[in-house]
Order: sequence, then structure tokens, then C-alpha cells
Amino acid sequence: MSDYLVIVESPAKAKTIERYLGKKYKVKASMGHVRDLPKSQMGVDINNGYEPKYITIRGKGPIIKELKTAAKKAKKVFLAADPDREGEAIAWHLANMLDLDIHSDCRVVFNEITKDAVKESFQHPRPINMNLVDAQQARRVLDRLVGYNISPLLWKKVKKGLSAGRVQSVALRLIIDREKEIKQFQPEEYWTIQAEFVKGNETFTASFYGVDGQKLELKKEADVAAILQRINGNHFTVTSVAKKERKRNPVPPFTTSSLQQEAARKLNFRTKKTMMIAQQLYEGIDLGSEGTVGLITYMRTDSTRVSESARQEALSYIEATFGKEFVAQEKRKEKKNANAQDAHEAIRPTSAFREPEKVKPYLTRDQFRLYKLIWERFIASQMAAALLDTMSIELENEGVIFRASGSKVKFPGFMKVYVEGTDDQTDEQDRLLPDLQEGETVFSKDIEPKQHFTQPPPRYTEARLVKTLEELGIGRPSTYAPTLDTIQKRNYVVLENKRFVPTELGEIVLELMLEFFPEIIDVEFTAKMEKNLDEIEEGKVEWVKVVDEFYQEFEKRLQTAEKEMKEVEIKDEPAGVDCEVCGSPMVYKMGRFGKFVACSNFPECRNTKPIVKEIGVKCPKCREGNIVERSSKKKRIFYGCDRFPQCDFVSWDKPLARPCPKCGGLLVEKKLKKGVQVQCTACDYEEAPQS
Repeated sequence: MSDYLVIVESPAKAKTIERYLGKKYKVKASMGHVRDLPKSQMGVDINNGYEPKYITIRGKGPIIKELKTAAKKAKKVFLAADPDREGEAIAWHLANMLDLDIHSDCRVVFNEITKDAVKESFQHPRPINMNLVDAQQARRVLDRLVGYNISPLLWKKVKKGLSAGRVQSVALRLIIDREKEIKQFQPEEYWTIQAEFVKGNETFTASFYGVDGQKLELKKEADVAAILQRINGNHFTVTSVAKKERKRNPVPPFTTSSLQQEAARKLNFRTKKTMMIAQQLYEGIDLGSEGTVGLITYMRTDSTRVSESARQEALSYIEATFGKEFVAQEKRKEKKNANAQDAHEAIRPTSAFREPEKVKPYLTRDQFRLYKLIWERFIASQMAAALLDTMSIELENEGVIFRASGSKVKFPGFMKVYVEGTDDQTDEQDRLLPDLQEGETVFSKDIEPKQHFTQPPPRYTEARLVKTLEELGIGRPSTYAPTLDTIQKRNYVVLENKRFVPTELGEIVLELMLEFFPEIIDVEFTAKMEKNLDEIEEGKVEWVKVVDEFYQEFEKRLQTAEKEMKEVEIKDEPAGVDCEVCGSPMVYKMGRFGKFVACSNFPECRNTKPIVKEIGVKCPKCREGNIVERSSKKKRIFYGCDRFPQCDFVSWDKPLARPCPKCGGLLVEKKLKKGVQVQCTACDYEEAPQS
């Protein structure tokens, strides 16, 4: 019989930990939360200090019974849920259900699931931290007060199945505000002039800067004509050469937010997928003879802090692998995020010496890619800065100034391992200039003016929205992925080309929220609420006081909304076709999973169809049908003939209307890592990639 019972959330975590602790310990899983607020009622006693009325989660009865039986047989019970508010709350609920003393040393926490970390944590058990529990409880109660009161109102006034929440409403507002900016944007014309210059056998490009020592913006074609007229011949004098050595420091190791952003940029992962795979790496991977090991530290964190032992191990690895000159000479200072709780370390590998290639045979493709990203970022963060030789020059002809700049890596430093991605995917390669001296003459080979128009701000990607929420102090590491998931499930927004576009339904809900519950969607108010939750965690304020201050004002808003909010009818748009079953006009309707086409004669006729998007291309196979855009079960876009199943043409790449100029075959738009490329499906014809 085991002397000690340890309870964690998941079987994977239980399996890893039990191996480290030995025969005296039995590790069981609670399968997440065991108690929660009821779904069928508010579950918060407003008149009795906002006391939550917790009930056992449906289906958890057998698990609780098993845990109670095991607890009675054990000398001592340890609660080893995750090291955050949610984990502390799970431990507290378990302690209550198992009649454990929350003031006893029953709680153990570890930031990584390795033998040393787990064994060390059992040397220092502690009581349950009620400040952490209260912070989680306050968030849960606030979210219930908002959701349980506003959601039924939306069902009644708009349509069933809608919801409103504190963080999701702010995220929706950011997306819709950006859409308004885009619609209101007025493009402005501007011009650039690029010139190709020759020095000996070398060529380089430079851009127009200004005239007579002053920067000049080219607003219209007449401005360009005046500049070109002023240039006399093709001789340009080098008037300035500036050479500098520039130091480039590595970025810090990952937080939850930066991991989600980088995984989106480099791996094309959605936030939900990133967190799911990170959880697997944290809870433990079977490495064959080494057994099951947690490969990364806890993945919900807003800190870039690294333990001294992990830093020293990384420095040892770097010196042994790359040489002493690649080791960071001094400990880098962390840039503190004003909103960070800093309770944990950054996300890092549990061992610097556990290289990605060594563990690759034991990982799935996606696990390997994410682990490699985390490992490389951490190792790079402890490496020496990169040194770049930079050079900038000015060229002049009759007072017309062109500028060029270039750089060359002198010492790669951390760049030997990792370079952070960017949203616009700028090229990281060297841009070299010839060795030029002031007073030298170079010759212009080609001068090319180009017309441009200013672009509206881009729509939010998942990564950019997470970054914005973090910068505004909205939500916490554990809430980003669920928030983005919820606004998509409710059909408030859709993803088009990996960017968020609000739906008509989302805009209607936001308008109602703006009118009747402005605080809920106010960025500053929501950020202040997050700070209040942090203060509860720090023991600076009582959770009931925070909830009460919010509810007193919220209740007044609620009463007004119930009286004054008018019903909103989402009108059916004509689809422009008749029903093939009964002949009535077909209309667009808004359903749970978005828009669809239905017969206007419902309920007498129940004919419905999914919406298909034509791309203006005839089917290259049957020559009768049209190519339409469709979605696979995994929401991946593909293209097929609208005469399916009579015609089975299908393509993952977007077909184009124009034929191949070489063989007359089908041209398709193939997606690349950095843009698209037009290719022929029948011959080797291809065009230059477009970003």
C-alpha cells in the first residue's frame, strides 16, 4: 500500500510524476476541475456576500469517489495541481471535498516536471494560498455575473446561443474598431524613386531622399517629373559615407503571449493549437530509456525570468557547442512588463542539453516544431550579441539626394541559433554595398519612379490580437486562447486569410453592448479589473469588495437594458436564386455556424444549402461547371467544381482564369511561406513570388 496520495489534473502528468516519486507515492488525476458553478442557474448568492454555490461537475462523481477512497487509505495527501490561480483553485476544491485542512502543508508546486524539480517541491510543501484562490474565485464570479445576466438578454433581443463576457467583448471591440478604421480610410497617393547604380563591376540600389539637404516627400507625379528633370546626366557624387558597428541583442525567452505570436508567424499554429501542444510537452513525453520527462517549463506565464541554474546550464551548453565567444558576457536585465504577475519563469526547455534533434524520434511533427522553437529561443537568449558592420551613403546630382544602406554580419552571436520572426517577414540576409569613398563618382544605370497609395491598418491576426490584448493589460496568459476561440464559435468574427473579420452578428452585439454596458467593453475599465484581480492575489484587497464595486453599477445598467433594449431583427437577404424544391425565393440566413442559404417558404419547405463562393473560373476538367471555394472538415480552403459529384475536379491551390502562356494549361496560385506564386499544373512555367 502507498503511504502518500498525490493528486494532479491529468493522467499524463500523473504518469510522469509517479515514476519520479517511487513506490511510497500513488499519483491520481482529478481530470481538471471537480466543482464549478451550476449551468442551470446563476450560482452566486448576491445577497450573501456573493457566495458561490459550487456543485460537483457532471460525470466527476466516480472520480471523486475514487479519490476519497484513496485519501482515506493514505497517511498524507498532497495536491499538485498547476502553479497558477486555476491550479490553486483546483487544489482548494479538492481539499474541501476530501476534508483536508487547507492550512496544513498539503500543497506542492513545481514549474517543470523533471525529477529534480518534483523531488525538490515535495521537500517544501505549503498551505493552500487563499489569495490565489480568491483571485480565481473573483474572476469566476465576475464572469458569471456578466455572462449569466447579459447572455439571456441577447437571446431574447437578438438570437439564441449568444453570449457576452468581459474579455471576449473587448477583443470583439478591438476587431470591429479596426474594421471601421479600414472602411473610413482614405488612401493617399505618394511616389518613390529607386535607382540602380554601378561602381566598377558592382551594382547597388538607392532610394530618393530629398533635395538641397532637405527630405522631400513626393505626393504626385508632377513632383517626380520635377526631380527627374533636375537630374543632369548619370554621374552621381558620393557626398557621405558612414560606417558603424551595430550590436544586436537577442530577444528574451518566451512568455505565453510571445510563444503564441511566434508559433503563429513561424509555424502557422493557431493559439489553441500552440497551447495544446505546449501542455503535452510540459506534462511529459516518453523518451524511451530515459522514461517520461517534461520537456518544457510551465506554459502559462507572463514572465521572462530564468532561474540561475537554468541560465548556468545554458551557458555551459553554449560554450561546449559554439565556443566561449558565443556566451553572453553578463546576465541580461529583464524588461519588466507592467502587467506581468511574474509568478513563474519564462517558457524554456527543462534541459539545455536536450537538443531538439535528440528528442525528435519521440515527438510528433508538431511537438518537435514547437519544442525546437522554444529551445532555440531560450538558447539564443543566453548567447552573445550579434555584431553587424553597417554602411549608409548619400549620392548627389544637382542637389538631388539618393540614399542607400547596407549591412554585413561581422559576428553572428545568437543569430547562429535563432532570429525572431516578424509579421511582415522582412528578409534577414545581408545587404551589401560596394566599398565607396566620399568624393567618388558612381553612375546611375536605371532610375525607376513608382506610384503608391497609403494602405489602411491591417486586420488583426491571432498573434497581433494577443499582443494587443497583452499590451493593453486585458486578460492573462490562461485567457488569450479561450477568448479567441469563443468569439469565433459565437460567429461574432470569422478568419479570412488568417485575419479577423467581424460578422453582422458581431457588430449588432457590440452596438448593444456599447449602448447599455459601456464599461464591459471599455479597454481601460477591463484593464483596471485585471489589476484588481492581481491585487486580490497579492492580498491587498478583499475579493468580495472588488466584485461588489463592479456589481452595484452593473445592476443599474442591467435594469435599464431590460426595460429599454429593443429586439433586433436580423433580416434575411435575398440570395438571388429560387428554391429548386418549391420555387420560392432563397434567402441568406444566420445560423449557429454562420450564414447559409435557405428557402423563404420555411417551415413548409426546409431546403437549405451551404454558401459557395465562385472565383470566376470555369472548371478545367468538365468545361461546364464553375470553380467554387469550399472548406474541408478541418476548415482548410480548397477548390472544386460546382457540378460535383458529376465532376470530381478538386485543387488545394486556387485556379486562375488566365491560361498558361507557355502551354495553355491551368495556372494556380500556390501559397508559399512568404506569399504566393503563380505556377502551371501542366508544365514548368512559374512566375516570380509575390509577398
